[in-house]
Amino acid sequence: MRYWLMKSEPDEVSVDDVLAAPGHTVAWFGVRNYQARNFMRDDMAVGDGVLFYHSSCAEPGVAGIAEVASGAYPDQSQFEAGGKYFDPKATREQPRWISVDVRGIEKTRLLPLSEMRTMPALEDMVLLQKGSRLSISPVTEAQWKAIVARLHQAPPPACAPVSKTAAKKGA
Repeated sequence: MRYWLMKSEPDEVSVDDVLAAPGHTVAWFGVRNYQARNFMRDDMAVGDGVLFYHSSCAEPGVAGIAEVASGAYPDQSQFEAGGKYFDPKATREQPRWISVDVRGIEKTRLLPLSEMRTMPALEDMVLLQKGSRLSISPVTEAQWKAIVARLHQAPPPACAPVSKTAAKKGA
């Protein structure tokens, strides 16, 4: 079994959308990076663990846990002329882009990117490396366990607001 972090913009497909879908399952479409495509095509298997990551939003981070629910198959969005993910070089005989189905398991508290950066167990995580922009990246078993454990803990306390009385006293 392998583990993956898969990024999705929540205004396109959120963890809530996946959990509301029939069978809690959606096609993971629109990946247009060759390395991410190759992970789906060559390395993912049914049952692999997925950290569902919300990206390009006010507070990016892991928002849920999912699993790979199908083998790789051609991403239909590459054939939709005029669509956001259309690829004029792709043909049905030789598709260029791949999808897998992802099944949502659980919505969790948000584990923000900022909190992930403070976790020593994640110092080598692909997501946290300078310049990393992959929409799909491998996660080690140790990283998976550390993140899942943190997701099931209460978030760290926020800074307590300073009372007006304490502020006036210079505290």
